[in-house]
Amino acid sequence: MLLVDDQELFRRGVKMMLASDGGLDIEEAGNGDMALKLITANPPDVVLLDVRMPGRTGVEICAAIKAISPTTGIIMLTASDEESDLYESIKSGASGYILKDGSTYDQVVEAVRLVAAGQSLISPSMATKLLEEFVHMSRPQGPGTSLTVRELEVLRQVARGLSNREIAAELFISENTVKNHIRNLLEKLQMKSRMEAAMYAVRSNLVGDES
Repeated sequence: MLLVDDQELFRRGVKMMLASDGGLDIEEAGNGDMALKLITANPPDVVLLDVRMPGRTGVEICAAIKAISPTTGIIMLTASDEESDLYESIKSGASGYILKDGSTYDQVVEAVRLVAAGQSLISPSMATKLLEEFVHMSRPQGPGTSLTVRELEVLRQVARGLSNREIAAELFISENTVKNHIRNLLEKLQMKSRMEAAMYAVRSNLVGDES
């Protein structure tokens, strides 16, 4: 796992907190350039990334990370509750958005676990804002346009919040097949994260539609 924040004291505190949970190999980066070098050399499963940093913004770094390592899960751990930061982070590929203020140790650890398992997590105070944004989004294609039957099935399970492993068990396919379907459907829908795809599925009334 990689922790990216320009405040050294904050990084050290979070690192100690997560390390105490056991089993986590945690690297640190104080800026985006350093983070990208580390990710290029050894892509992590999860990145904890601040939105507001000197130089390149967290949103820019998020997009760059996904370009280098599409399978890396990114959690924005930030003090910013600005709607624009939330929207742009999700659109750039973030799988989670956690506020520094008000988040507990358990919530941060749970976010890391969920994103590492292929799921998404967002601070409850930001969830309504995100849903409202995607309810008002408009895309050129109709619900599920161009998706195969299997891709639609996988998308429905993503919208239910299932991990790749759970989707594989539900549909009797391998986890690698699930990953391939998710990659393909994101490309077809011109989206960068499974969270964005899940919101799209809810908005398009695809959840629960088994026809």
